[in-house]
Amino acid sequence: MFQVYDTQVAKRFTIYNSLFLDLPFDDIYVTGTLLPFLGKACEKGFAEGKSPREIIDRFFEEMMPEEKGKAQTDFLFQMIQYVERQVVLFDSIEDAAYEKINDISGKGSVKALISRVESDRKKEELIEKLKTFSIRLTLTAHPTQFYPGNVLGIITDLEKAIRTDDLESINLLLQQLGKTGFINREKPTPFDEAISLIWYLENVFYHSIPDIIIRLLNGLGQPLHTWENPAILKVGFWPGGDRDGNPFVTHETTIQVADRLKKWLMRCYYRDLRKLRKRLTFKHVEEHIVKAERGIYFTLFENKEVYASKEDLLAVLFDAREALVKYHDGLFLDLLDQFILKVRIFGFHFAYMDLRQDSRKHDGLWEEVFSLQGKEFIGSESELIEKVMKTKSLPSLDQYQEPFHKEMLQSIGTVNAVQKTNGEDGLHRYIISNCQSVLHILEVYQLAKLTLRKKVGELPLDIVPLFETIDDLKMAPEIMSKLYQMPEYKTHLTSRNSKQNIMLGFSDGTKDGGYLKANWSILVAKEELTRVSRENGIEVVFFDGRGGPVARGGGNLHNFYASLGEKVENSEIQVTIQGQTISSNYGKQASCIYNFEQLLSAGVESHLYPNFEKSLNDEQRALIDKLANIGYGKYKDLKSHPKFVPYLEHVAPLKFFGMTNIGSRPLKRGKDSGLRFEDLRAIPFVGSWAQMKQNIPGFYGVGTAISALEKEGGMGELKKLYQDSLFFRTLLSNSMQSLKKCFYPATAYLKDNPEYSEFWYLLFQEFECSVEKLKEIAEMEELMDDNLVSKTSIEIRERIVLPLITIQQYAIQTILENGGSTEILDKLILRTMFGIINATRNAA
Repeated sequence: MFQVYDTQVAKRFTIYNSLFLDLPFDDIYVTGTLLPFLGKACEKGFAEGKSPREIIDRFFEEMMPEEKGKAQTDFLFQMIQYVERQVVLFDSIEDAAYEKINDISGKGSVKALISRVESDRKKEELIEKLKTFSIRLTLTAHPTQFYPGNVLGIITDLEKAIRTDDLESINLLLQQLGKTGFINREKPTPFDEAISLIWYLENVFYHSIPDIIIRLLNGLGQPLHTWENPAILKVGFWPGGDRDGNPFVTHETTIQVADRLKKWLMRCYYRDLRKLRKRLTFKHVEEHIVKAERGIYFTLFENKEVYASKEDLLAVLFDAREALVKYHDGLFLDLLDQFILKVRIFGFHFAYMDLRQDSRKHDGLWEEVFSLQGKEFIGSESELIEKVMKTKSLPSLDQYQEPFHKEMLQSIGTVNAVQKTNGEDGLHRYIISNCQSVLHILEVYQLAKLTLRKKVGELPLDIVPLFETIDDLKMAPEIMSKLYQMPEYKTHLTSRNSKQNIMLGFSDGTKDGGYLKANWSILVAKEELTRVSRENGIEVVFFDGRGGPVARGGGNLHNFYASLGEKVENSEIQVTIQGQTISSNYGKQASCIYNFEQLLSAGVESHLYPNFEKSLNDEQRALIDKLANIGYGKYKDLKSHPKFVPYLEHVAPLKFFGMTNIGSRPLKRGKDSGLRFEDLRAIPFVGSWAQMKQNIPGFYGVGTAISALEKEGGMGELKKLYQDSLFFRTLLSNSMQSLKKCFYPATAYLKDNPEYSEFWYLLFQEFECSVEKLKEIAEMEELMDDNLVSKTSIEIRERIVLPLITIQQYAIQTILENGGSTEILDKLILRTMFGIINATRNAA
């Protein structure tokens, strides 16, 4: 596969890049020809131990001695412009070769899965598993995608042109790309973010999901129109409902987004029905198809709700099906069945929206509720629970003094409105961020029951606690055990098919506890939550809050889900995807199908083949636990270092994440003017380390932990664990990816900085230690030698953006050494961020 990658991607990029560098942007015809010289100057300079300032200054002295002041900074901005577009070119070349560099029909595909179960005589077992199994990918509005819509359109066309080597079109599209702005002039609204993601629903998921399910069911000999679990694959949707700390999301936004989701789904249905009409032109059949088409037309264009639910539309389609079989021997029946399946998959909702809010906001709301009722919201947790659960009604909206509390209640009220138009699937979950107690769950349960005016056992809403910090993950099993034993909540769960959704936060978990401890704590929490749920007759469904990079739960997800073992409930796989992870892994039908199939196979194979990889035994668990605790101690020491927060605030480009105009979310939770670590959102936290090419949350503590066990004579055990355990191997392999994306020479000038020298050395020493120890455990000459395609992709991307890394550090170094910033230096830092993060694809 590496040879294919080298030919189809690496060599192609060299060819097309030479064409690209000759293009004139901003009427500067020689800029592109100087870019390779700048790249070489950066490589040579860092190899010689030069600082970013020395590299840039020397480049100007040697290559542009006549240019001074503004001419130099203008040139740097032009370099940034070129590199940003080089990244796009490389992305497009990789995407165009996707089917060639990934084994689409190989291990993990539907085709391979069916072949395996047939040869192992497990076909019926797979069919039974699929009747209850599902995968839910939740698209989030987290701002890590820097391309505005018009640029995404050019990228799509560029990929198509590259697939056919259409040089003329490639040339024109690159010129268009050069003259099209990459930066949003204004921050997008939450509704803008929703529109951007609905594009993927309409153009990718609407086609890819049915394609996979149709091939799966046909391969297993199951009828499409009566298959009892059409929602094997589904898409969740956070834009418009995720109001955790985002003051711009309102209840009006939720209604607006739900309406757009339904309208755009109706557009898809309408197009499909028009195609069906061209084939189903027969007596007794055509009239039903015309009826369905007109019903959708009235909904779309005349705002008349002809069908109250998907069942009404399906009734018409099944009438057509019956007539087609009865009178016309089922001619074109496959086309009709495929459309029926789409309606059964997507209903009237298209995607499953969630509401989300922080537990502290609910505390504040209940305080005001009690205050308005002449009571105090004080006492022990059990006393507060009793007070909350005895509350029979809430004050009217006009009584609340805090507008946000009024808005929270109106947000809960949207559940009724959305379910009426889009069906219950449209919005049926409320996620509680920062959940730390039984009270936090019951606060939301009672608010929803009173706001939606539902009786016990009739609430059409799943209450989903989100456990994030290391301490919260440890307490989660006890919290849920107490909750399960409460009669009223148990009645509620019985009405929800005895299922409890629980979300686990990889992003904030890693931010709080470091890489090893967070991942291990989440696995242990899943096992314990599975145990207490099974003991109480509850089926737990885990929803993983993952980001794109390893530091936020990213990396190879397929192997993680294949390695969880029987101690973890796996009736469903639920995971968040965001930013570049959406566009790179699910942005095209080929990549969407491939990654969905990989997750599907990983989930069902862990059930069908429980001994597929050895489960962790007690000795192995003790070893990982020891590693995790040592790594946690090292990471906690770093967090408590007096320079930790100042470094983030004054050295890393943290504050610039709030200036990028890529998302509507604020930089941190809370309104305090000062920077507090606990208020930082995971994206700017992890993203800042990625910009600095230090990637601390993705590895810090790994090297120290391995070294500690090595001193005790445990290296042999660790090597064996790496070979035997898919979980441990995936954990370390993903950390290797973080390390591979590091480049400490870019910040080596800080070793001479009187304020941050000691702190920088702490980071660098752990980096070197982690690289050395991971290579030793994996028995590799270089990191990622077992995955040459990914390794090469990372190396090319890092080489492309090296000038941007250098320019960014040039600006940061100048600010630190001059004792203050300027508008130009700030702008240089801001502008370099876009290309750096886009090149990494999963950097934040």
